[in-house]
Amino acid sequence: MSAAEPAANPGSAAAQIRVGTGFDVHAYDAGSPLRLAGLDWPGESGLSGHSDGDAVCHAVVDALLSAAGLGDIGGLVGVDQPRTEGAASTGFVRLALARLQTHGWRPVNVSVQIVGDRPKFSPRRDEAQRVMSELVGAPVSLGATTTDHLGFTGRGEGLAAIATALIERRGSQPA
Repeated sequence: MSAAEPAANPGSAAAQIRVGTGFDVHAYDAGSPLRLAGLDWPGESGLSGHSDGDAVCHAVVDALLSAAGLGDIGGLVGVDQPRTEGAASTGFVRLALARLQTHGWRPVNVSVQIVGDRPKFSPRRDEAQRVMSELVGAPVSLGATTTDHLGFTGRGEGLAAIATALIERRGSQPA
């Protein structure tokens, strides 16, 4: 059995479940707008990156693909590809979901922790959770924390996101 094959009996009608983790980090870029958790954050410094730099979406993509044993964001959209320059990262989430669906998987829920001193996340948490849940097609919970001035996030140099995704596949599907 390969790492990408389900551990359950392939003929079983029972649901197969998997968990995956994703991580992404970007430095702040004062010259670009901030896009985070599928939202625009007017007045905030953006995140560097080839696409829009949405670290939450990037971490969610990696968590979903990891759970299904289908690689990562680099394998999905490439690195530094001209077609992804400035692209909305919500589109990457849609591509990851399509790949999961092709293999019979669907998200059950996703949890994301944002690590950084800004933006102040709590005033827009509900809006961000709604947008991300609609995008993923399953509940997405979002939390934020700081590092008490430790490390690059504590020095205000950038932001990180850690995502965990639970996915399921019903019945016998191709791996």
